[in-house]
Amino acid sequence: MRQTPPPAVAPEPITAEPPHSADRPLLTQSWLDLAFLHWAADPADVAPLLPAGTVPDTLDGVTYVGLVAFRMHKVGWFRLPGIPYLGSFPETNVRLYSVDAHGRRAVVFRSLDASRLIPVAVGRAAFRLPYVWSRMTVRRDGDTVTYAGTRRWPGPRGAHSRISVRVGERVAEPTALEHFLTARWGMHTAFFGRPLYLPNAHPRWPLHRAELLGCEENLIATAGLPAPAGPPVSVLYSPGVPVRFGRPPRTRSVGRA
Repeated sequence: MRQTPPPAVAPEPITAEPPHSADRPLLTQSWLDLAFLHWAADPADVAPLLPAGTVPDTLDGVTYVGLVAFRMHKVGWFRLPGIPYLGSFPETNVRLYSVDAHGRRAVVFRSLDASRLIPVAVGRAAFRLPYVWSRMTVRRDGDTVTYAGTRRWPGPRGAHSRISVRVGERVAEPTALEHFLTARWGMHTAFFGRPLYLPNAHPRWPLHRAELLGCEENLIATAGLPAPAGPPVSVLYSPGVPVRFGRPPRTRSVGRA
């Protein structure tokens, strides 16, 4: 079993506001109509699935698997305007929680299902992200939002998800767990075999409690994780935020004490 040594420095604080500004954005986009579903996970199950140089980020000894469905809106490069059609599409991702030797907390994507083939191809080729092309819809009926997707390419065929939530009251003050799951200001990945950290910045999340009306999916198991054994421990909704992804920071090596 892979060992999970602690980060070389203490993990950065969990903050509701971004610790960096991303004033020179590499990518801009908006994330709209998000449903956050999370299940508790054993760090030992998660550790082998993370990029080199990272370990599972934990809260009280527990890490989490997230299934996040939303609408991507107007993805744009640098400071150029976002693209209305190709840059706007439904997406559902399976994500894990990580921390690196510099103490930077982030997410790791195990899969990203999206309904536009060209952004999928660009994400796979340019960023080496596990994007997959899927047939997807997001529909809202009053306070109920339903997200559905069936995988097309590169598969496996049969991978699917259908999530339905009822949006509830606004969250005045998120719990420690809700902050841990949503206040994530970067992404860890591997680029041509080398660890890569991409920071992001956006306004504080507007969060709502949400009731899970239905969840049928096999994306989590397809991503190499144990299938959830019960209902999620956290269900949240957000109308969304505008997002900027910054350039990878230059960092010096960190020695262990």
